[in-house]
Amino acid sequence: MFLSEAGARPRTREVSPAERKKWVEVFKACDEDNKGYLSREDFKVAVVMLFGYKPSKIEADSVMSSLNPSTSSLSLEEFVNIVRKKKEAQLYRNEIRHIFTAFDVHYRGFLTLEDFKKAFRQVAPRLPERTVIEVFRKKAPFHIRMSWMKQKN
Repeated sequence: MFLSEAGARPRTREVSPAERKKWVEVFKACDEDNKGYLSREDFKVAVVMLFGYKPSKIEADSVMSSLNPSTSSLSLEEFVNIVRKKKEAQLYRNEIRHIFTAFDVHYRGFLTLEDFKKAFRQVAPRLPERTVIEVFRKKAPFHIRMSWMKQKN
């Protein structure tokens, strides 16, 4: 649920006291009747407050079942841990998008082999070109590889 498409995990970072305070305030605001935990519906409201979207049934099911399936509730610490992971994943995706956008100089929404090689020349000039080509061939989406193979022939 929180892994990138490439399979890499976002970096773990320290939660600032201000962030934690905000998350605790949201938890308390969503904890109707001061039960000390969030129900499934409370959790959905908290996600809307923090991330600006309503989680799908699948996401809510995943979160609730990943903890204690018998209780169907989230303690404060469980909630803070989930929010931290979601924030890390969000920052990681933003970082990947930023890097991709920097290399997509023609604003096409994809990278050609030439774009890929140029990007690697900028960030890793000593990396052998054959390594860059091999990475491109293995990791690039199928339609981009096919277009590259047609250009090569």
